[in-house]
Amino acid sequence: MTGKYKHHGAAGYPERIVCLTEETTETLYLLGEEDRIVGVSGYAVRPPEARSKPRVSAFTSARLDRIEQLRPDLVLAFSDLQADIAAELIRRGMTVFTFNQRSVNEILQVIRTVADLVGVSQKGRALVSELSSGLDAIEASARRFPRRPRVFFEEWKDPLISGIRWVEELVELAGGETVFPELRHKRLGRDRIVDPGAVLSRDPEVIVASWCGVKVNKDRIRRRAGWSEMAALRRGRIYEIKSTYILQPGPAALTEGVRQLHLILARVSGFEVDVELRPNERVDPDLESS
Repeated sequence: MTGKYKHHGAAGYPERIVCLTEETTETLYLLGEEDRIVGVSGYAVRPPEARSKPRVSAFTSARLDRIEQLRPDLVLAFSDLQADIAAELIRRGMTVFTFNQRSVNEILQVIRTVADLVGVSQKGRALVSELSSGLDAIEASARRFPRRPRVFFEEWKDPLISGIRWVEELVELAGGETVFPELRHKRLGRDRIVDPGAVLSRDPEVIVASWCGVKVNKDRIRRRAGWSEMAALRRGRIYEIKSTYILQPGPAALTEGVRQLHLILARVSGFEVDVELRPNERVDPDLESS
């Protein structure tokens, strides 16, 4: 969808924007407003063109002087983890808008808000409608599954952390049943820590792992005490989805992330999916179980 919504220069709205996380960068590109972006996170890889923008931050740290030199009229940040960065930028006289989305509905709300902030509300509504239609198609496909497998989404390895809310919602939308539904509303990772024995007791049939910035080590998962008796391991159903597709609370999760989840769960359920992947959303090689 990159570049579909063309920039027409809404006068009186921010023209020099720094995005401290990837999802707002991707959103502005999808809206056709990429010319406004003057700085991005070092983790920004979507779309590939964003790599040409000046890199000014990691996730919990930023090059404050560099950001100041870029003279942004708006900085977009995310969550309590960037609160210290946001506070310092505000002290330096910059305007900062910090999002805190944790659910699918909140992700869509952020997209609408970003569009409003740059004066392209209609394009924002069109993009949200397109994304929502894609989610509806996957949900309709999943309703045709003969069964819904039990899924443990592993957001981190040590300590073991269960999936954040939007991920758990996408697992269910894509055709699975989450094994720790009571934890999804916990906003902080430390509040979603689970004991490996508790995972074993819930006997997931599928493990989907996504370790932020780190390749999943499936052998490490297999070696956990007692886990060889788990249904997922007995049947060789350990999958990886790269964090850039699923752990960024933005368009990527609502497109490639959920489609990869759906393909995994369709295979497990013995169902041939009828949701078409876009050319730039081919199945990741790591979706092959082992």
